[in-house]
Amino acid sequence: MTEQATRRSDATLRDTAPVLLLVGSGFRPYREYILAAVSQHYRLWLLDSSEATWQLTYCEGATRVDTRDPEALREAAEALTTSLPVVGVFTYDESQVVFCARLAQDLGLPGSPPEAVSACRDKATTRAVLTAAGVPQPASRTVTNAEEALAAAEEIGYPVIVKARAMAGSAGVVRVDSAGEVADAFAAADGTDALGLSRHEENVLVEEFLTGPEISIDAVVHGGEVTPTVLARKRLGGAPYFVETGHDVDAQDPLLGDEDLMGQLQEIHRALGYVDGATHSEFKLTPRGPRLVEVNARLGGDLIPYVGLLASGVDPTVAAAHVAAGRKPDTTPEFRRFAGIRFLPPERTCEVVEVVVHEERFGPTIHETRVTARPGGRLAPPPEAFLTRYAHVVAVGEDQEQVLADLAAPERLVELRARALTD
Repeated sequence: MTEQATRRSDATLRDTAPVLLLVGSGFRPYREYILAAVSQHYRLWLLDSSEATWQLTYCEGATRVDTRDPEALREAAEALTTSLPVVGVFTYDESQVVFCARLAQDLGLPGSPPEAVSACRDKATTRAVLTAAGVPQPASRTVTNAEEALAAAEEIGYPVIVKARAMAGSAGVVRVDSAGEVADAFAAADGTDALGLSRHEENVLVEEFLTGPEISIDAVVHGGEVTPTVLARKRLGGAPYFVETGHDVDAQDPLLGDEDLMGQLQEIHRALGYVDGATHSEFKLTPRGPRLVEVNARLGGDLIPYVGLLASGVDPTVAAAHVAAGRKPDTTPEFRRFAGIRFLPPERTCEVVEVVVHEERFGPTIHETRVTARPGGRLAPPPEAFLTRYAHVVAVGEDQEQVLADLAAPERLVELRARALTD
């Protein structure tokens, strides 16, 4: 194990304030807002595989450790608990959620049982547990090769969804409309290696295609009580793949009062045994009612918690930190607005020349833009890459129509100038 610990000199909390062990930090443009918010309530000590840099603005200190090595991670955490008032383990990294559940259990800190977190991580286990509990589920089969995938698709009936069993961010998710498309879809799903997440012998799922709009619900769970913090309506593109191009959050969304949806959300967590922590659940609103796509044992990605904060004043990241520390958060909305985010993926494989922000084209509700690609960088659409964007745009306001109008053509607001690549 390699360790490097440093302390920030501009600490904003008293030395006696409680400490959260933060495992993993992630890509700065998508994660810095979490550290900035949570560090106002807790001292953070970062455990990460890379040397801390920008994170030290928000962290009490950092330990460099191989976070994929459970024993090394446990040793580093145990050493910190002897000198710091550690009250919880906090992560929003999909690759770390199971490790962190075990770590919290070993240290006697709040959290859900590792088995419950593993059941969320493994989509096949999620389906099996919820089916046994009587929660409505789409038809689903696990397969090991293209031939088995074809047989499953023929049994379920086209169209079907072919997806990796344990990935994230819609990576390796493909719609298949006919038998001739199955082999390529299986290869795309089976070959996906987003975030270095785990693989299984039966590594691919073939599932019934669910029709209807897709939503996500971020929630905090404290003592088994599930409280939604953000309900977002998802925007997708890049068919037959599922490229997430945006999310819309209405703090007054009527779905927050939908008894069927909210009832399923509670039952899903109960059946999985998830009693403490944060989750991000995705549903399709089908003609037969809400159907779960997947549930993740972490905060939502894609800046969804940030967009939710802009819409309601409730910070899901701080709420998640509180439940990680064993505290029940206050999730009462401070106001009710409409907020949205749009991501800008590349249309083709290319090399970035420059990304130009046209502020003169901004509508009145544009809140911010962020460029996430650098000159010389390579961008590619699926199936070569599933999580590639060059920028995003955020808008917020009282008038939903104005927000949507201002976000209607984000590529005009942030322009990609690039050189096409053919290799």
